[in-house]
Amino acid sequence: MKEEKLYYAYILASKRNGTLYIGVTNNLFNRSVQHKLRQNLNSFTAKYKVDRLVYYEEYQYVQDAILRETQLKKWNRQWKIQLIEKNNLIWRDLFLDMLK
Repeated sequence: MKEEKLYYAYILASKRNGTLYIGVTNNLFNRSVQHKLRQNLNSFTAKYKVDRLVYYEEYQYVQDAILRETQLKKWNRQWKIQLIEKNNLIWRDLFLDMLK
């Protein structure tokens, strides 16, 4: 039986109400680790210390995750903040939940 692969559209923040980054991945844990380790020192997330996973959505199909990423990138900042705070009022790093 083939294991179903999931895809994620996600939002990272440098801190509460800080710099935001929106991305898409098929491995949220590994991608979060890459951001935290600042593997590419020239990247936006490394430059602005954006490594706190504050929001994500799960998708069965990569096209849907990419579409949502594109949509979120077009949103104004206040809409993004409202989306984050709807489920994560204190901007907790959701990566910590994956370590349990």
